[in-house]
Amino acid sequence: MTPRIPKAEIPAELKENLIEQFGSAPEPVEVAFNHPGAAAASLDFAGRMSTWDTVDAGLKTYAHMAVAAQVGCSWCLDVNYFAALNQNLDPAKASQVPRWRESGVFTPLEREVMKYAEAMTTTPTTVTDELSASLLD
Repeated sequence: MTPRIPKAEIPAELKENLIEQFGSAPEPVEVAFNHPGAAAASLDFAGRMSTWDTVDAGLKTYAHMAVAAQVGCSWCLDVNYFAALNQNLDPAKASQVPRWRESGVFTPLEREVMKYAEAMTTTPTTVTDELSASLLD
């Protein structure tokens, strides 16, 4: 699939780092570098967020994957599947995230997290007070 916006050249050091991490430079990053300042700020912000540890890393990965499936981002699913493997999550379970509602492999908490993530992604959001309260508990 060809991106609608052409890829831009990314800094050599960043490209080497991405190739080391992912095997190639992800197209979304290459496209984002059409505006280098915004791309760098986005990568910096994402890097800082990845250090936040308030929520279990596995739950965050499942939430990211649920949203990726909801919006149809196959690259996002792939990179989060890779993250799941690095976090020693069950690969068979991670592969079920796009079908989490029908799959019987998820705990009630995992289901609540994925439901919340999807509700936050919907425009307008569909998060209810009850859903927020259940996660806070």
